[in-house]
Amino acid sequence: MTATELPKSLIPTLPGSSYTDPQIFALEQEKIFERMWFCAVRASDLAGPGSFRTVQVGRESVLVTRTRDGGVKAYLNICRHRGARLCTEESGEVKRSFQCPYHAWTYGLDGRLVAAPNLTSMPDVDRTTYGLVPVHVREWLGYAWVCLADEPPSFETDVIGAATERLGTPEAIDRYQTESLAVGRRIRYEVRANWKLIIENFMECYHCATIHPELTDVLPEFAGGYAAQYYVGHGAEFAGDAEGFTVDGSAGVDRIPTVSEDQDRRYYAITIKPQVFVNLVPDHVIVHRMYPLAADHTVVECDWLFLKDVVDAGRDVSRSVELFHRVNVQDFDACERCQPAMDSRAYRAGGVLVPSEHHIGAFHTWVTDRLRG
Repeated sequence: MTATELPKSLIPTLPGSSYTDPQIFALEQEKIFERMWFCAVRASDLAGPGSFRTVQVGRESVLVTRTRDGGVKAYLNICRHRGARLCTEESGEVKRSFQCPYHAWTYGLDGRLVAAPNLTSMPDVDRTTYGLVPVHVREWLGYAWVCLADEPPSFETDVIGAATERLGTPEAIDRYQTESLAVGRRIRYEVRANWKLIIENFMECYHCATIHPELTDVLPEFAGGYAAQYYVGHGAEFAGDAEGFTVDGSAGVDRIPTVSEDQDRRYYAITIKPQVFVNLVPDHVIVHRMYPLAADHTVVECDWLFLKDVVDAGRDVSRSVELFHRVNVQDFDACERCQPAMDSRAYRAGGVLVPSEHHIGAFHTWVTDRLRG
């Protein structure tokens, strides 16, 4: 059945091959992940000069580090001599420089080539020209965002603008002071599913009554099938008997003091394409970062952020963490249930979206336009 033959209530999804074809995934790496702003590292993970983390952005390994002046820099994680991987560890700390384990070419935290065997006998080698290849960096919400494009798109439009478009005002997200919150818990999920399935799942709540009993107990409107993201500026209201956003509806921890009264006892969700989810509740913020590694493999790193005093005091945040951890496990299980069927002849032309999911069609159009562009 073609799109024009569908009932008016239904619109088509992407075809099944969009979720399984390695060539399509390679194109997404090139035209989406390597050209857009990508949320890479929590700034607090780079505790001091020389702290670093490596992340996979599209087809590239990117090295993100804290410099001596307290700033954050990012480089392609490749030695300029013979192309060896500079840092093989996911995270770590160096004292003054990064040294390639192959031929000992050595680079300062500012990316300049500072030493190499017999370098003094090669006076024509410019130490900046042959330094590490820099990557654009911006900091927002307490995270370092990187962009591999030679000329990156507007951060204000693509990233901050996504939060403004969802919440209605640019000030709404600022009230959660996300950049000053501390990581109370981090969980890393290995999801055997395509990154688009994960985004589509997060954007809709048609499935919430079926697989999220704990979530719909706290946010009863979700049982009706319409996600908070469906409406600009709307936050799902807590159940009358729920004291906080916790797995059992009990009270959470200290409320973020700058959250406004109209934001209190409400949950807001934001999708920042191509790989970030932000979840806002009065006493904490949950940030998901996706790292698509293959057409059927996505790593999701999830941070639960609380007031620094709450974390420093060792307050019990387990009930707050457990609620969305269960949601994550339920969602990722659903995505992994779908992934094998994307290759089925029954899904060759794709599936359909019901009215409460029609906004996902805009995401599909966005992906298609990016790949064509």
